[in-house]
Amino acid sequence: MIKDRGMMKWQGMMLTEHVAMLKEYNHELKKNSKPQLDEWDYDAIQHTLDMAIKSKADTKVKLWRDGQFFYKRGTIESIDLTRRTFELDDPFNLLKFNLDEIVDVTIMD
Repeated sequence: MIKDRGMMKWQGMMLTEHVAMLKEYNHELKKNSKPQLDEWDYDAIQHTLDMAIKSKADTKVKLWRDGQFFYKRGTIESIDLTRRTFELDDPFNLLKFNLDEIVDVTIMD
């Protein structure tokens, strides 16, 4: 059986700057571009947010930040249009997000 050192034998040939550039390149490849929402999408998001606030329903919000999508779930407590933020109350704490980060809103009930 061949006992190979694996990647250890190639480690000495890689400069630290090269390794850092490869990590940064891989990080950039994983980023998603923000979807372009039109007037109909914004209208549907506004309608769903209004219904979620009035009924205090459990809501799932899809957000986009720094090239990545993430989901948050809870009840929407308030929307501040002057600061363009909204507060989401999940089971653990009260979270505050920007309205510009919203991509999709779904009522879970």
